[in-house]
Amino acid sequence: MMKTLFLQAPSFDGFDGGAGARYQARREIQSFWYPTWLAQPAALVEGSKLIDAPPHKLKFQDIAADAAKHELVVLHTSTPSFASDVKTAEALKALNPGLKIGMIGAKVAVEPDATLAASAAIDFVARNEFDFTIKDVAEGRDLARIAGLSWRNADGAIVHNEDRAVLENMDALPFVTPVYKRDLVVENYFIGYLKHPYISFYSGRGCKSRCTFCLWPQTIGGHRYRTRSVGHVIEELAWAQKAFPQVKEFFFDDDTLTDNIPRVEALAREIGKLGIVWSCNAKANVPRATLKILKDNGLRLLLVGYESGNQQILHNIKKGMLVDVAKRFAKDCRELGIVTHGTFILGLPGETKETIEETIRFAIEINPHTLQVSLAAPYPGTFLYKQAQENNWFAHENADMLSDRGVQLASLSYPHLSHTEIFQSVDAFYRRFYFRAPKIAAIAGEMVRSPDILKRRLREGIEFFRFLRERREPAL
Repeated sequence: MMKTLFLQAPSFDGFDGGAGARYQARREIQSFWYPTWLAQPAALVEGSKLIDAPPHKLKFQDIAADAAKHELVVLHTSTPSFASDVKTAEALKALNPGLKIGMIGAKVAVEPDATLAASAAIDFVARNEFDFTIKDVAEGRDLARIAGLSWRNADGAIVHNEDRAVLENMDALPFVTPVYKRDLVVENYFIGYLKHPYISFYSGRGCKSRCTFCLWPQTIGGHRYRTRSVGHVIEELAWAQKAFPQVKEFFFDDDTLTDNIPRVEALAREIGKLGIVWSCNAKANVPRATLKILKDNGLRLLLVGYESGNQQILHNIKKGMLVDVAKRFAKDCRELGIVTHGTFILGLPGETKETIEETIRFAIEINPHTLQVSLAAPYPGTFLYKQAQENNWFAHENADMLSDRGVQLASLSYPHLSHTEIFQSVDAFYRRFYFRAPKIAAIAGEMVRSPDILKRRLREGIEFFRFLRERREPAL
């Protein structure tokens, strides 16, 4: 087995670009997801090490000497972080010319040729579902015989091997939480709406929904929800519960844990026996009876992708959701005592000034406990990216997604709605949602009741106001 380092490279200060983040950017408040997509192959490679630089505030000089001592470095990259990650690969190769460097992630899954052509420092990329592809590389197998690999041969030519079959037995994947325990400081991971410290991991892969903008199902996970057995998940939860007594919440990062209603009900009943607090991603169509079972067995929060309050936009992005159903779902959650964090996207196809107003009013009506407002991000490999190419919607010549400080830009522009108008609408959305007397009173009430929440909300408030103050679109 090669001495292997799995690396999320240093990047912008506060950049949530890890191998668990769906959209890579600096957030309104400090937020870091776990690097689960790196931890999974790391769990397969005996003796490996995982470095997740951004949450641990590591710069290149902090990791260079250690990284250069390895035989193999596997870098997670993304469209926004790719240029920076290439520089890291080149710097590591300069320190150790014999180092083998590979990349994983949605970016390389859909653009293997362009990735390898970008730099001679990149020896290979592992396409699509890459866990066992990386294990084969680390075991020193002949690169020409490893399915799912694109690589540079001795003559410098780029070779694409056959695709790797999709993993069917998800229980074949080892637990990721022991890798967290070995290599990460869990207290360095924050998500504003989750209790701190928290842990996140997956109980399955894939999502049956066809949302045109969603990155992972269209590039790596696929649209068939493949799951670990309930017993396998519970075994990991029980292990992690003992290994991390300080953790206050477990988050299931499956694209939509509620896609399989019988399974999520069975899983919840077993989680209830452990007595832990948990949360998950959900679609806004979960039946009330199921919500009650989840709540009765420890569910605290649902992260819900509402995206828009306009029905036509939801049709345009193939969300498969009705606004009235979402409203009923929100009402059920409130009545059952389930906290919700709503996510919204501005600038999707069909967006106008009127639909933005409609979405803001919708968010105020359903009133999630907290929300996040993002800009439509046309990642390569998604249907939205293809639409933007075909319709010439890109606002920037290079389809830039981030500013030079790592803040998300409005990537799309329409004849009737400019990228500047879309960009500025995010601030208006946040201000109108949070600067209401009822919402201010609710947040103040939480702070009065809990000293921990008081300290946390004060910190987050400072970060949020700083973000709004600094947030500006650079001249193009």
